[in-house]
Amino acid sequence: MDHIDFHIHLYPPEIVRDAEKISESEPYFDALTHNSVHKWGTIDDLLPRMERDGVERAVVGGFAFRDMGLCRFCNDYIIDCVKRYPEKLDGMCLVPPLARGFDGEILRCAEAGLIGAGEFFPEGQGIDIADASQTWRLAGVLQEANLCVQWHTAEPVGHSYAGKGSVGPREAALFCMHHPEVRVIFAHLGGGLWLYELMPEMKLYLSNAYYDLAALPWLYEPAILKSIEATGVADKFLMGTDFPILDSLRYKKAIEMSGISRETIEKINRANAISLLKDLRSNSGGHSPFSPGLAPLNPLIFP
Repeated sequence: MDHIDFHIHLYPPEIVRDAEKISESEPYFDALTHNSVHKWGTIDDLLPRMERDGVERAVVGGFAFRDMGLCRFCNDYIIDCVKRYPEKLDGMCLVPPLARGFDGEILRCAEAGLIGAGEFFPEGQGIDIADASQTWRLAGVLQEANLCVQWHTAEPVGHSYAGKGSVGPREAALFCMHHPEVRVIFAHLGGGLWLYELMPEMKLYLSNAYYDLAALPWLYEPAILKSIEATGVADKFLMGTDFPILDSLRYKKAIEMSGISRETIEKINRANAISLLKDLRSNSGGHSPFSPGLAPLNPLIFP
């Protein structure tokens, strides 16, 4: 199953070594690294797995710390990995999105060749993505640097798990409504946001939204892929495994059981990612399909 994986976390060896100490000051990191499903993954773990599973390209990022120094350390590792393996990797940077100087760090990473920022953990980093007063600076620098953003989102129902949080379809939709110019990837199927693309006004507001499949084998029956195909939004879905806690083999099985067409499989596995990567590598900047009749929402009117 040749594919492009748009959701991978890599940890510098030093982060793995000092994890217990870091956990003392990073509660979200502590929660996500002290549970039964957590696994560590470095570039040396990823490359042979890519070869085994037919991953032709991987989009890699670090961990969304609250501390800028830790984020910068991870960003340097991702930059180095991408420079060493440009034929295999693209990179995402991370910052505490409300911290002083976050914009400079994002621009530094963009200049180093990274294509986006994420996967941000809104609750772990203390940002409300539905609040335009908290997100407008981030949206501005992303558009300036022609970067995408990847947010952790989760389904508002079902079982609890470490790091699930409460950022779901409503919050994700409001981010797009406030910042329709930003290309955004909502992890974990956007918590179900894709279903609301059947609403004409939401389809327009979500024009620049994508969704990845990270954690699908733990969350949904394979038949959800058939529903995505029937809804007509398969061209907005990206393969994403959440490596190292999951790898491609679980997804291959789900896809085989889903009954979706070969055309849809190709879109999800490769074609959608290729199109998005090409767009991000262009110099055209963000694009917005909005007409004057449906402008971004005023957060003072629609909080």
